[in-house]
Amino acid sequence: MTAVDPRPSVAGVAGSGDAREGLAPAVRVRTRSVAAAYVALTKPRIIELLLVTTVPTMILAADGVPSLLLVLTTLVGGFLAAGGANALNMYIDRDIDGLMARTGHRPIVTGEVSPRGALVFGLVLAVSSVVWFAATTNRLAALLTALAILMYVVGYTLLLKRRTPQNIVWGGAAGCMQILIGWTAVTGSLSWAPMVLFGVVFFWTPPHYWPLSLRFKDDYAAAGVPMLPVVAPLSTVAREIIGYSWAMVLTSLLLVPAAHMTPFYAVAAVALGGAFLVEAHGLLRRVRRGDRDVKAMRLFHGSISYLALMFLVVAIDAFLPF
Repeated sequence: MTAVDPRPSVAGVAGSGDAREGLAPAVRVRTRSVAAAYVALTKPRIIELLLVTTVPTMILAADGVPSLLLVLTTLVGGFLAAGGANALNMYIDRDIDGLMARTGHRPIVTGEVSPRGALVFGLVLAVSSVVWFAATTNRLAALLTALAILMYVVGYTLLLKRRTPQNIVWGGAAGCMQILIGWTAVTGSLSWAPMVLFGVVFFWTPPHYWPLSLRFKDDYAAAGVPMLPVVAPLSTVAREIIGYSWAMVLTSLLLVPAAHMTPFYAVAAVALGGAFLVEAHGLLRRVRRGDRDVKAMRLFHGSISYLALMFLVVAIDAFLPF
């Protein structure tokens, strides 16, 4: 039990100045909470994955170390673009996010951010990103940035997500655009090399996302979102994953002639791709055996490691003398 001090409170005697000092920590906590909620609207973990592909692409485009200022400005622009698109995605999907356990904690659902606040925040970030790229890099990078935002917000979120099980296939193309933006920020133009890297991430997206959709299949079903695992048998999903995985690995090898990559890259691409294919085929084997737990999340987590390591290899290869 805590003893009660019979003396008048210090704040009551000292007046409003001390009272404000006593309230300041609470105000700071509230400010941090609001700021954190707006940051959460940008889906920072997804942005990290996007930016992991940007710097190696820029290194390959420059055939060495690009201007550090250019890298910084491109990363800032990429954060603004992806963050704005993600905030607009949450604004549009606020009606179904509350129906899914995976998304029930999002700021609009919990009331930490109002729908209007999220809409304004997303639009400001999206428009700022296009202006930023136009001012700091070149018009082509700015145009590609605007296209990426439209592809994700309109193409994926508004048109595809709730209408077709192929939503993540074509909608995932928006996530590949940062590669083209990073390349054009350095060169001012496009070539076959960034298109190949675009293809790698394009084919990587379904094997990355469908295992997660398997894990949250009931969530998507409850929200009426026709993700492939919701509308197709598990064996079909596993076969589709294998098909896209093979396409991803074969596309990664096209970078050897397209960008004159060294044997180091070729060997690493085969090794990493082989490991990915082993896990993808393992998923199908577990499905055919009728395992109670097909361990789909192993492929999900492995896909993140694959992408990060592949682009690390791309960056290292640019510095090799042979």
